[in-house]
Amino acid sequence: MPNQQSIPFGGELLPTDGSAVLIPGFLSAEASDAILHELLTTEPWESQSLHMYGKMVSEPRLSTWHALPHVTYTYSGALRTPIPWTPTLLALREACEQQTAHTFNGLLINQYRNGNDHLGWHADNELSNGPEPLIASLSFGAERRFDLRHRETNQIVSTQLPHGSLLVMSGLSQKCWLHRVAKEPIITQPRVNLTFRHLVDVD
Repeated sequence: MPNQQSIPFGGELLPTDGSAVLIPGFLSAEASDAILHELLTTEPWESQSLHMYGKMVSEPRLSTWHALPHVTYTYSGALRTPIPWTPTLLALREACEQQTAHTFNGLLINQYRNGNDHLGWHADNELSNGPEPLIASLSFGAERRFDLRHRETNQIVSTQLPHGSLLVMSGLSQKCWLHRVAKEPIITQPRVNLTFRHLVDVD
């Protein structure tokens, strides 16, 4: 059985080979409530068909992709055509850029409608993300468990992603670790996750 560690509070999650820093309360509860409501009611949500295990499957969540018109994003065989930035998303991008001292040109938003929606083990290691990408991940809504698993040792680190929190993954985290949002059928409320990133060779 792999070594498993649960980290209930914020700070650095990874013991080695990269960085994943959790900042609970990055945004206030009041602001987070308003943002969640706006995203749930105004985003043009869609379910993508992904190429997995040799076949096409519908992703078990809803998503949108925001960027400039020429910044497309491809993962698991799905080509995402960008949607323009909204004022709220631009403000959130600026807040994440100030926190991380990093610039972002793309935003993937996932909606987990309930605990049956999930995201399997994977890494954001597409070539377009660059060799050591920094990804800023904002969470709104239902608190979900977030797992990271080391590719070689199978060590698992788990934490909760609270409403209004920011998770910043950088360095070797995408090369050396996989991550997931597992099924939690007991959860009935939605969660919306924003992952800001900087795609290379697109500017």
